[in-house]
Order: sequence, then C-alpha cells, then structure tokens
Amino acid sequence: MPPLDRSTGTRRSAAIAVCIPARNEAALLPALLDALARQTNAPPFVLCLLLDACTDDSETVIAGYRDTVPFEIVTRSAAHAGTPNAGRARAAAMALGVELVGEAGVLLSTDADSVPAADWLATNLAALDLSDIVTGRIVRSGGAASPVQDRIEAYYDGLARLRRLLDPVPWEGAPHHYTSAASLGCTVRTYAALGGFAAVAAGEDARLIDLAYRHGLRVRRDDRVRVETSTRRTGRALGGLADHLRDLDRTGGQAARMAHPEDVAWRYARHARARAVWGTLDTAAPSLAVVLQRPEADIRAIAAEAANAEAFAIRVVPDVPGGERLVDLDTAELALAALLSRPARMAA
Repeated sequence: MPPLDRSTGTRRSAAIAVCIPARNEAALLPALLDALARQTNAPPFVLCLLLDACTDDSETVIAGYRDTVPFEIVTRSAAHAGTPNAGRARAAAMALGVELVGEAGVLLSTDADSVPAADWLATNLAALDLSDIVTGRIVRSGGAASPVQDRIEAYYDGLARLRRLLDPVPWEGAPHHYTSAASLGCTVRTYAALGGFAAVAAGEDARLIDLAYRHGLRVRRDDRVRVETSTRRTGRALGGLADHLRDLDRTGGQAARMAHPEDVAWRYARHARARAVWGTLDTAAPSLAVVLQRPEADIRAIAAEAANAEAFAIRVVPDVPGGERLVDLDTAELALAALLSRPARMAA
C-alpha cells in the first residue's frame, strides 16, 4: 500500500524519494530542479529537500517551482547552529524520504549543487534491479579546471577496473571508483539495515558503502548513472570536494599520495580467492590461511559471522603484510598501467 499523505489523507502514488540536503543553494537549485523535471522514463517520485539552516532565498526559489514541475516537492527546515555537518543533514533528508515513501520505497540521494543526467532516475532503478546499492559516476563541470584531480580520478578508475579483472562479480556495472552521496541509491530496507548516514562532518557516504560491503550487500558502481557536480572552490561541507580542489590548486598535487596499486591488487586477488572457497571452507580453510597469512581459527570465526561470500571476502582479507605503501602520483600511474596490461600476474 502506498504511504499516507498526511496533508490530504490520501495515499501517495510515488514510492521513490529523491533526498537532498541544501544549505544556502538558492543560486544552484534551479539547475537541479530543471534537471529533475527533465527525467525520462521515470515513474512518479517525490523530491525531499532538507533546508539546512538556510539564510538565503532557497525557500522562495522552491516555491516558484512547486506548480511547474512534474513531481511533488516536500521541504523540511532544520535550524542547526555551529559547524555544518553534512552527515547529519543528509540523514535528515533521507529520514524525510523514508517517512514519505514507506518501508517498501526507494531512496535516491544527490546534492543541491548537482545536475543529474536526464536518465538518472531510470538508470538508478535499472541498476537496483541487479544490486542492493548503486553509486553513480560524478562528472565535474564548470568552474576552474583541476588537471591533478583529473589524474587522481583516472587512477582510481583504473583501480576499479583492476579490481573487477581480478575479482569479477555478476552485479557490477561498468566500474568506476566514485563513492558519493551525490549519486547513491538503495531501497529503504537496505538503508535501514545499514543504520543510515552517520552524523559526521564529511565522508558519510564512504562509511555507508563500507558498511554495505561488510554486510555482504551487492554494491554496483555503474558508469551509466551520471551526475554533474560543481567544481566551485567554496563549498558547504567541511572536507568536501571544494576544500580538496582548493588544496590541489595551492599545492599542485605535490603532497598527493596514492596507495601503491600492487598492494591494492594483493587485496583484490585475495578477495577473489576467499569468495571462491566460501562454499568449501571445511576443506579449504587451511590453504586459505596460508594465502592470507592469518590463522585458520580467525578464518573460521569470520566465516561463522559472515552472511555470504561477499561479506566473508571483505572481512577475511587482512591488510597487506608490512602495511600499504603510499607513493606519489607519477609512480602510482606507471605501476597501475603495468598491472592493467598483465592482471593475471597479480592473481597468483
């Protein structure tokens, strides 16, 4: 049964909520609202806007759109004093979505300074037919260029490709590295099972995805699901993309340090090995203990708590012996290119 609309006493037809926190984004909200109005092949949805201590004309902008867009807009205001908290605001936006679409609904997250592609909603729903949670590609547009950030993102995209060469899974899309609430979708039940977004100043999206992996959920990184986001250097979230880009502008990326791809590949290859032996651990645990360089008793204890092969693989593989090396971007790029040309070497 659709959720109850308390304002009218009728049942809502939308079972999909697009959930967005906004803090003084009056200048950018029109682009977001126009993009959502252009969604193609999209079922009914409700836009849930959490106005996070706004002191600008955001409410006036939203009011001007209410009667012109093909979706319902529901807003809620939060008056938070002190330092902005991205996780708290995003959790409040998602809570509004849960309230409106009910436990059988779908939650899609993006940002107030972002512009979803015209098929964003449709591609999210198609991806969720194959997975439990989907993260889309974030495309930076407008503003000053950041060549170093382009290289960093290309490097992590390369690691995502390497991961699925070494450890393929049937629910993965065309892989990318992005873990961002600027494009994230899941069901209400999945979101509730993960405990929702944590009230942290930054990184609430990465925490949620890490939990999803540890719970054994199917995380799909889908290149077809796309959102353009602002490249402004003055952002709303402390430690967010704007701060990162400003730091790269200042340092030229000289301080950037990447995980060495050989160490990352070590973990990916062992994820694949652990996943492959999940159903035969009674006999395979001793050999897996040798490969992972950890006690067999630890492996069996982790297996007893893991819900499935995915959860087991993520939890059982330890850190790289001796610790993960951090290297400069030039070194990391060269090493990754070599691995991508011969990934089978790292599967041993």
